[in-house]
Amino acid sequence: MKKSTIAVSLLLAGMLSIPLSSATLTGKFPDTITVLRDIREQHLYDIHNHISLTETTGLYHTYDEMTALLHSLAANHSDIMSLTSIGKTYEDRDLWMVKLSDNANQEENEPGLLFMGAHHGNEKPGFEVLLYFIVYMLDNYENNTDGIREVINTTQIYILPMVNPDGVEANTRKNREPNHGPFGLNSKETSIGVDLNRNYGYRWFFLYVFPRKYLGATDYHDTSDVYRGERPFSEAETKAIKQFVETHTVRLAITYHTYGELVLYSWGYTTIPAKDKPLFVSIGENITHINNYTLSQSIDLYPTLGDACDWLYGKHGILAYTIELGKNYAPSNPDVLLQMCRVHADVNLYVCKRAESLK
Repeated sequence: MKKSTIAVSLLLAGMLSIPLSSATLTGKFPDTITVLRDIREQHLYDIHNHISLTETTGLYHTYDEMTALLHSLAANHSDIMSLTSIGKTYEDRDLWMVKLSDNANQEENEPGLLFMGAHHGNEKPGFEVLLYFIVYMLDNYENNTDGIREVINTTQIYILPMVNPDGVEANTRKNREPNHGPFGLNSKETSIGVDLNRNYGYRWFFLYVFPRKYLGATDYHDTSDVYRGERPFSEAETKAIKQFVETHTVRLAITYHTYGELVLYSWGYTTIPAKDKPLFVSIGENITHINNYTLSQSIDLYPTLGDACDWLYGKHGILAYTIELGKNYAPSNPDVLLQMCRVHADVNLYVCKRAESLK
């Protein structure tokens, strides 16, 4: 599309608006701004300084333990649960997708929901929350606790607990595929891994136009922990998710990360409000009433490109939220983790019920 240089510059300037200064926003939302500022500073420090995790051996499922659990659940609940692999990782691990539905092996004209965890392999509570939710839904289907039977019978619930199983096993943020320079042009291996939550395609190339706005939270240097990959959907994991979303009907999505106790909605690349902001806020506020987290537009944490939620919403119109669980990457206290799982089983169930009104 050909436009004049001035027209293009004006368009991009509007689309790439960045947050107002803290001084401007503080007058309206002092508590939220303080929370987001502190979390932003700590997030970026931790990412770029490779903060080591507390020892949590035995507290979180390994990939093999998760795989065994999911196969057992699918065998014992085949009437309402199916288990399929939607792709393979670089290290040949399956990307296991669970479906909960009264007709789990066929597509129906019912609202679809997508839950994902562990885009970043060192953010372990995300997949534990989703494994707990699966078991909770299956265990309470027959007795219809909290209306679970009606939810499973009237929706299609898709759950990908580990987006990045290679990273989970290696305890790394990024996946494990070798890089050959930022654009794959180096004959020698230069680093390992891509930040999968910077590899989705929506507005991906804006980094080359306005790098100062985005560098730090994303990066085109392959050694960075927020390296976004050679190109959009260059990674096996994001390719698999792209294909899945393009071939299934999904209305609402949650992707779980740690940390910050935040509920974030689109956009993450611009301060311009999303067309569906009133609906985002309505659902988001109800989520925060359950988990007592802080609700915000994603960019207010920091501007970024290539994340799952902006792509899900911008490309497919899916109402997508990022929930930043807890106060650190992987809590070592089992009581803290259990409480997190219980609370977000309620969050997920609420979202499933809400999706029925979004047909």
